[in-house]
Amino acid sequence: MEKYGGLNPLARASLEDLGALAGVGIHRARKVRSALLLAQRLSQEKLPEPPILDNPADVADLFRERNRLFAVEHFQVACLNTRRRLIATEIVGKGLVDSVLVHPREVFAPAIALRAHSVVLVHNHPSGDPTPSEADIRMTRDMIRAGRILRIEVLDHIILGTATPERVRDYYSLKELGLWAT
Repeated sequence: MEKYGGLNPLARASLEDLGALAGVGIHRARKVRSALLLAQRLSQEKLPEPPILDNPADVADLFRERNRLFAVEHFQVACLNTRRRLIATEIVGKGLVDSVLVHPREVFAPAIALRAHSVVLVHNHPSGDPTPSEADIRMTRDMIRAGRILRIEVLDHIILGTATPERVRDYYSLKELGLWAT
């Protein structure tokens, strides 16, 4: 850096010139060159925008396929930024065919680690019936209260099942069902 005065001139230097510097050698020169090429490619890479999860249908669409074949309940959390764009999803609990026990500690750990602004809770009902149980409702209310303490908003809790002729949608949103009061 002293000789070239900045990253741009350093990146333009030939491998031979870098290798000729005192204490560098050809082996280190190759490492420097590789690092600079990686940095150049990284700066040109265009990342796709993560999905916005601002309605239950979008959440169900994101989780549907990954939950379809689960034989036991899996409790998952979608961590979102301030614009409700997905940061990451995590499975935070696996249970039985008809229940899964989760604690706020497990649910909010990924959100805290990722500095999420809000979360959407998701779990599957292997029976196919996404109707929330009393335990689902109680647990959701506990998570909402825990989220308030942590200042991480719980936006919704989606329960995935299977669509039938009588039940056109394969999911329920506890928020849409009006089960959000705490």
